[in-house]
Amino acid sequence: MDYTKIGGRSALLLAAGMLCSSPLAWAVDRGEMLAYTCVGCHGPGGNSVGPASPNIAGLQKDTLVEGMQAFREGDRPSTIMGRIAKGYTDEELEAMAGYFAKQKPIFRQQQHDAELAKKGEKYHEEYCDKCHEEGGKKDEDGSGILAGQWKPYLDFQMADFMGDKRDMSKKMRKRMEKMVEENGKEALDAVVDYYASQK
Repeated sequence: MDYTKIGGRSALLLAAGMLCSSPLAWAVDRGEMLAYTCVGCHGPGGNSVGPASPNIAGLQKDTLVEGMQAFREGDRPSTIMGRIAKGYTDEELEAMAGYFAKQKPIFRQQQHDAELAKKGEKYHEEYCDKCHEEGGKKDEDGSGILAGQWKPYLDFQMADFMGDKRDMSKKMRKRMEKMVEENGKEALDAVVDYYASQK
């Protein structure tokens, strides 16, 4: 092909096509491209708009990779995530998780019981704050982001933890059991409303 005869616009399109097909562009864009498959449930950039799907924006890379691996191996209960996770290699999970780790979480406003949330704040500070810092807004050492998560999703996860369907660390189990023992099961509802109230 005689590239000297290509017009300005055509030359620009050709150059863009060559760049996008290069290994460098693939390395840069792969995580974002893979993340498109998650948008239907987890929302643009990992900020969910549906009450049963968690926000995954801002999660540490290891948190998301380990979570997807647990789904893939059947170590974490799921409805559809176990099947979805089987479709990805570890390398692809790393790329996808790297993309979501860079996204800014959006704490969506949702209905909650303000009085119950106030109690939940006290329970959080007494039993949860050492791992779930800043009102659950930070993902430290795989703690996840609890602030702003949808109430139905948090309720499901609490039920899985308390029903031994999802693994807990010894520290978390000890603290949750102590919280319920000292304050009743209402404490679980209270912390859920507290996290849902965070903005």
